[in-house]
Amino acid sequence: MISAQAWADARLLWDYHRMHHDLRPCSVAVGLGSHDLGVADMTAALYHQGMAPVIVFTGATSPTTRARMPRGEAVHYRERALQLGVPDSAVLLEPRATNTGENIEFTKAVLAEADIKVSSVLLVSKPYEERRSYAMMRKLWAEVDVVCASTPMGLEKYADSIGDARMVIDMIVGALQRVLVFPGWDLAIEQDVPDAVGAAYERLCAEGFTSRLLPADVAPRPTGSGLMDKPSGPGRPHL
Repeated sequence: MISAQAWADARLLWDYHRMHHDLRPCSVAVGLGSHDLGVADMTAALYHQGMAPVIVFTGATSPTTRARMPRGEAVHYRERALQLGVPDSAVLLEPRATNTGENIEFTKAVLAEADIKVSSVLLVSKPYEERRSYAMMRKLWAEVDVVCASTPMGLEKYADSIGDARMVIDMIVGALQRVLVFPGWDLAIEQDVPDAVGAAYERLCAEGFTSRLLPADVAPRPTGSGLMDKPSGPGRPHL
């Protein structure tokens, strides 16, 4: 059972992770690979709304997606988008990336090879990955404007759509840890973390929502104010 307090804390983190950007047309839409085909659905919907003339789907497989997307996340996303009426000519594939840093770097290379000029990116992700993905884009592809988008759902409805509420909360907690940790490896810009969000993160960790956390030697440490110190681990996490 998931306690009422855990749900309340997860909702706080969920709201923090979402950037609440106003959508506008961009040079390209990038759908970040994951276990959630809703990312492909949202990317296709934004294409049909005229928000981007071309899509890049990026992602290989991970332990979470290997069984359900055996041909690779980007390939399955492309197939879903074509089913939803996106023309094949509007979709580029990046099938090698195994983490968000590679999603960004390899997507840049795909667009350069296609000779597509990019001044802005409509970055489509799972709802709880918006802030981390934005922070990484601002560090790793700083010359473009970034507009974040995701499926417009509340936490409970989203968890029902995935079919595993505990996994979703574990991932929400893991995403916040990466917001805290990644600036220390120059993988992301610093983000302000309100005290209430930091405290909710600590409570969820204490309740055992920890399966998606980085190893202890790179984990953020509470300062007592709800914020976190930078990690002191030996190298960059490859996640």
